Amino acid sequence: MFGVRLWSVRRARGMNAFYHGFEKVLVRLHPLFKLLGYERLERPVAAVEQAVKGLLFDCRMCGQCILSSTGMSCPMNCPKSLRNGPCGGVRANGNCEIIEDMPCVWVQAFEGSRRIPGGVEAMSQVQFAVDQRQQGRSSWLRVAREKGCEKTGTRSGGAPQAPA
Repeated sequence: MFGVRLWSVRRARGMNAFYHGFEKVLVRLHPLFKLLGYERLERPVAAVEQAVKGLLFDCRMCGQCILSSTGMSCPMNCPKSLRNGPCGGVRANGNCEIIEDMPCVWVQAFEGSRRIPGGVEAMSQVQFAVDQRQQGRSSWLRVAREKGCEKTGTRSGGAPQAPA
């Protein structure tokens, strides 16, 4: 599994480009997802997402994916679950202070981010702490719902939003 995770980081530029195209498809599917019901779709979509992202990124299904901001290296693989950069214990060889033979997730994130246009800048954005209530839920559906509602000017519940 670790070898595939490293493969994904080394191909961060292509993976990121693919994801941005996939995200556009998800947003276009928002009306269909809304019609079918997001809650009804949650289990099957989360299962597919877990299979795909589990293989490629060793995904932990936090429900708040930030792979595009971390060079396709999932920060949830960090033993400390740090989402905003490495701890102070990265070894001189770039390995984790807790799991000595594992390269630091954040060293990998930086390497992957260098391959993505704007990737290093994206890493500087502060990420919110993980909302544990989202554990096991589909981040794909969350993105489709949030961006689809933005695009149509509605809230998750379907009511039109007041102009800003």
